[in-house]
This record gives sequence, structure tokens and C-alpha cells, in this order.
Amino acid sequence: MGPVRSEPQPDWPGGDYEPNQQAETRERRRLNDDLIGLDRDDPEVRAFSEHLDRAHRLRSGFTVEGYLSGVSDFAESVNRTEGPRRLAAVLVVLLILLGVAVTLWQAATFVLTALLG
Repeated sequence: MGPVRSEPQPDWPGGDYEPNQQAETRERRRLNDDLIGLDRDDPEVRAFSEHLDRAHRLRSGFTVEGYLSGVSDFAESVNRTEGPRRLAAVLVVLLILLGVAVTLWQAATFVLTALLG
């Protein structure tokens, strides 16, 4: 059975776009509308455009890909920060890693005591 296609929509030329192509086209239109009259070569305008892209990005938070992309966004934002915010973010990461290490240690000792009696 082939793919199910809807009737061509008047908003979309051709009407045969896949859903991700429709989203990309909508996103490009939105960014073009938001950046009207701004110099696209200006670093501040580029940073603003990237900020808008991150703010309007839609992801499912209940999938592995959603969680990993959230971690990726956190890592990118930490790399952009400076001073006390960066220190706080690094402290949060270290506390998370400490929690993972403690959990792994407890799991390993439980397994070893269960196997060795």
C-alpha cells in the first residue's frame, strides 16, 4: 500500500510537500518575516536568528531523541555563557555525574553481593 496523500493545498505550490518540507518552508518564511530590514551578515542578527530558531524548535520531550536534543541544547547554552552562570551550569553537571556514579556503584555492589553471597 502506497503513501496516503491529501488533496493539494492552495498555500503550498504543488501540494506534494512532505511534512518536514512543509515545516522547513514555514520556518524559512517565519525567519524571513522576523528579519525584515536587518543585515543578515551582522553577527548580532545571526545570533538573534539562531535564538529565534531555538525558541521555535518543536520536539517531543517523551522520546530518547527529545531527551538527547534537550541535553544538546543545554550543552550549547553552557558553552555560550560566562561567569557565574557557567560555574553554576558546570556545578549542575558535576552533581548529575556524581549521582550517576553513586547509582552505578550501588548497583555494582548489589550485583556482586548477590552473586558472591
